[in-house]
Amino acid sequence: MPDWRSGTTPLAKKVNKAAVIHEIVYEEELRIKSRDKELDRVLGGGIVAGSLILIGGEPGIGKSTLMLQLALTMPGIKTLYVSGEESEQQLKMRAERLLQSSKADCYILTETSTQQIFKQIEVVEPDLVIIDSIQTLHSSQIDSTPGSVSQVRECTAELLRFAKETSTPVFIIGHITKDGTIAGPKVLEHMVDTVLQFEGDRHHMYRILRTVKNRFGSSSELGIYEMHNAGLREVSNPSEILLSQRDSPLSGITIAAMLEGVRPMLIEVQALVSNSAYGTPQRSSTGFDTKRMNMLLAVLEKRFGFRLSTQDVFLNIAGGLRVEDPAIDLAVIVAIISSQQDIAVSTNLAFAGEVGLSGEIRAVNRIEQRIAEAEKLGFKQIYLSKYNSKGMDAAKYKIEIKWVAKVEEVFEAIFG
Repeated sequence: MPDWRSGTTPLAKKVNKAAVIHEIVYEEELRIKSRDKELDRVLGGGIVAGSLILIGGEPGIGKSTLMLQLALTMPGIKTLYVSGEESEQQLKMRAERLLQSSKADCYILTETSTQQIFKQIEVVEPDLVIIDSIQTLHSSQIDSTPGSVSQVRECTAELLRFAKETSTPVFIIGHITKDGTIAGPKVLEHMVDTVLQFEGDRHHMYRILRTVKNRFGSSSELGIYEMHNAGLREVSNPSEILLSQRDSPLSGITIAAMLEGVRPMLIEVQALVSNSAYGTPQRSSTGFDTKRMNMLLAVLEKRFGFRLSTQDVFLNIAGGLRVEDPAIDLAVIVAIISSQQDIAVSTNLAFAGEVGLSGEIRAVNRIEQRIAEAEKLGFKQIYLSKYNSKGMDAAKYKIEIKWVAKVEEVFEAIFG
């Protein structure tokens, strides 16, 4: 096996020549399929041979669990799991807890020196390498402490050379800073082929694996997992889980048809409006941008005369999700008014529309996917912007589509 750290391999000596673009022969990337359909979706259809994949997330969110599950369940793939943070006994205990410790071709190595890691790679000859984590590694080529900018950059460069020259995919777990960015130099994210972000609230059971960068597929995909005692379970239909089962309609609750990347989901928006007990009204939102909520409150007060400036307003996206899709604006304002007026909204209604400053309901993208998801889950009506109706064949859907142009049309239909 060549020494990929020395730069003396035939690949390193290759001289590239300029080529006319139409003469370049394109070959489909060789992908390795895992048993984790959510991970395959996020990666664009599978793990690309020779790719370097960085996965970041908060401490305790489940990065190591996800990677160990991957190592233990790859069919016919020899994997090497390198840990600089846990002992062999700890990893064995975790594997037993995941009920997946019987895989014969999963090797565990507890080592932080890249030179020693590559020696073991020559012995084991794995088809997949997982590094947990890049901040714990150190290379003898650099005279600095593990986790420093120069060490992280050099260790990543060595792993990158190994991945490209041997066509072995490498997963790297990375710590994040308090700002939520990957710890270490920013160039780290430029060096790797794919950057994945593992998100979620540790107090909720749901986790989201989001693509930040992907050279081999879409950067708008995401996978959803549910955390259990026995590890992470894939959630193939998140809408059914994110919608609570209620016996009767309750005020302040609406359903929004949103998109996460290119994946349609129906989520529950919860609002609570009450008289302020203190001098300054409280404004709080969980899973939704507080500034955008304040903007929607201003639209309701200025355009429609709802006196919300003296009331506390609390907003929550159920399930611990964080939503940035502007299409949930309509569901948010209906939930707020539903709570203020104490009028329940039917559980058979769904909403998708962006609200402008003048109270108009603006068109949103991928409308057909949103309608199909609402129809699949048994909703009777969905409120959409009339500006989305151009070229739409509403007759092919069983769900009734309500085309609206202004917020007052929605209020009149729902609240009378």
